[in-house]
Amino acid sequence: MLEKENLLKLARMQMPFGKYAGRVLIDLPEEYLLWFDKKGWPQGELGDLLKLCLALKIEGLDSVVKPLKYDFRHG
Repeated sequence: MLEKENLLKLARMQMPFGKYAGRVLIDLPEEYLLWFDKKGWPQGELGDLLKLCLALKIEGLDSVVKPLKYDFRHG
């Protein structure tokens, strides 16, 4: 779902575990998201957001989300 709330979460929520723990979701490498796609997504909201993140990256739309990070930090 391309709801503004979800886009803001992608720009502001950090990966809670693993190799990229602490990195904002939209900044996760596409290869890492593809790994989850093969191995299985995390349960709940995190998994849903990671799926959305991968879809945006595949479509080249992650650039729409990245400016939201800066609004948050400077706002």
